[in-house]
Amino acid sequence: MTPVFIDIKELRQQMKELRCKGMDFLRDLIGIDWGEEGLGVIYSLENSSTKENKQFAVRCSDREKPQIPTVCDIWKVAELYEREVYDFFGIEFTGHPDLRRLYLRNDWVGHPLRKDYDESEALNPIRLDSEVTEDVQRPYEIAEDAEMAKIDKETNIIHGDQYIINIGPQHPATHGVLRFRLALDGEEIRKIDIHCGYIHRGIEKMSEKLTYPQILALTDRLDYLSAHQNRHALCMCIENAMGLEVTERTQYIRTIMDELQRIDSHLLFLSCAAMDLGAITTFIYGFRDREKVLDIFEEVTGGRLIQNYNTIGGVQADITPGFAQKVKDYCQYQKGKIQEYNDVFTNNVITRKRMIGVGHLSLEDAISYGCTGGTGRASGWSCDVRKRHPYALYDKVDFKEIIYKNGDCYDRFLLRIDEILESIHIIEQLIDSIPEGDYKVKTKPIIRLPEGQFSAAVEGSRGEFGVFIESRGDKSPYRIKFRPMGLPLVAAMHKILKGAKVADLIAIGATLDYVIPDIDR
Repeated sequence: MTPVFIDIKELRQQMKELRCKGMDFLRDLIGIDWGEEGLGVIYSLENSSTKENKQFAVRCSDREKPQIPTVCDIWKVAELYEREVYDFFGIEFTGHPDLRRLYLRNDWVGHPLRKDYDESEALNPIRLDSEVTEDVQRPYEIAEDAEMAKIDKETNIIHGDQYIINIGPQHPATHGVLRFRLALDGEEIRKIDIHCGYIHRGIEKMSEKLTYPQILALTDRLDYLSAHQNRHALCMCIENAMGLEVTERTQYIRTIMDELQRIDSHLLFLSCAAMDLGAITTFIYGFRDREKVLDIFEEVTGGRLIQNYNTIGGVQADITPGFAQKVKDYCQYQKGKIQEYNDVFTNNVITRKRMIGVGHLSLEDAISYGCTGGTGRASGWSCDVRKRHPYALYDKVDFKEIIYKNGDCYDRFLLRIDEILESIHIIEQLIDSIPEGDYKVKTKPIIRLPEGQFSAAVEGSRGEFGVFIESRGDKSPYRIKFRPMGLPLVAAMHKILKGAKVADLIAIGATLDYVIPDIDR
C-alpha cells in the first residue's frame, strides 16, 4: 500500500477528520529517513468497524531541526510511538506533552536510524563525563496553535515531593526487564513513568545491513512466545513483495504451527499469571502441559523456544511422519486439562477477588491505545487479524473470535483459556487434511525485493504483529519496521493503573501479557 502524502501544515486537521470518519485505530506510526527528501512519518490507520485500511505520510525537509505536529491527542498510543520516532530519528513532535527518549539514554549521542548517523559514535556513545544538556532534558512546550493547546498538559514525568517506588527492572515484577516508576498516595497509584530499552538490541538498524534470509533469525528473538507467528509475518511480507505463492502444504503447516504456538504462549500466560498471584500449583500444571507442545516443536524444528522454522517460500523442513498423530493426541489431552485449571485457579475465591473489576480498560481506550490481541478482545473489541484480514488458511476454517465485555483482569484471563480451546478446534480441522506436495518453493540464492513499500500482519500470541518494508531494489531493506504487540499494552498502563492499588499492578501486568523483547526491539 503506497501512502498518501499530506502537507505538514494540514496534518492535524486531516488527521482529526480521518478520526471523525472512523479511522480510530492507529495501527502503527513509522519513522523513516528518505535521505535528501527529508525525514518523515508514515501513519497506518484502520477503521475498527469497517476494517478499512489507509496509509498517510508527512515529510519534513529540515534535517537540522525536523518538526512534525503531534497526534497523541487524537490517538493515545501515539504518545509512545512518537517518543520512539524522536529517539531514533530526532523528529520533534510539536505539542507532545512529554517528548523524551523512550529506549536510549537521554545523553545518547545522535539518532541511530538516521541514514547520516555517525556509527563511530556508537563505540563510545554515552557522555559519562558531562552533564545532560538542557536541550536534551527540556520538556517540549505546547505549540501556540490553539487547537494543539487543548492537549492535556499532565505528563507521566514524576517530580516534586511525591512518594516514589520502582517496580522492576528485575524479571519477576514485570515479565521481563522493564521498569516502572510509581508516584503513590498511600497505596494508591497517582502516576506511572515507563522506562523501556533495558534489552534493546537495535534489530531494525541491524536489519538494514542484513539480507532478507538473515533477518528471519531475528524475528524469533522478538516475542519468543510468538516465534512462529513473527516469522510467518516477515516471510509473508517478503513473499507478497516477490509475488511468490507458497504451496498448500506449507499453508497447512504454518497455520497448525501458529496455533500450537498460541497454545504454548497462553499456557505460559496462565502459569505466570497464577504464579504472580501466589498459585504455584497452577504454575506447575501449566508448565507440565506446555512441555508437550515444546516436544512437538523440538521433533519438527529442532528447537523448543527458538524454532527457526518458517523460511521464505515455505518451511525449513517437512513435518515428521508421526507429527499428525502426536498433535491429535495432544489436543485430546489438553482439552481434558482445562477444567483442572478452572477448579484449581480460575474459580478460586482469591483469584476472583484479585481480578474481577480490577484493571478496567474500556473499549474506546483499548482502540485508542491500539491494545490488540486478548487485551482488546476482553474489552469488547473485535480485533483478531485472522478475522479482519485473513491469511494462510484462516478463511477456510471455522472458529470463533472470543470476545468479552468487562475489560478487567478476570476477562483477560478467561479469554486466553477459551482461546486455547479455539486453537485446538482450528488444529483439529486441519491435521487430518494436510495435502501432499512440496513444503518449500525454490527461491534464488540472493533475494532482492522490487522497489516499493510492503506490509503484512498476523495475529500473534498477544496481538497484531506487523512488518513494514521499504525496498530500494537491494538485497537488504532500506527500512524495516516491526509493529510490537507489547508497546501499546505498556502505553495503556498509566490509564489502567491510575487510582489502582500497588498490589493490583501485579495482576494487571500479568493479564496484559506483554513480553519485553517484543517491546525492546
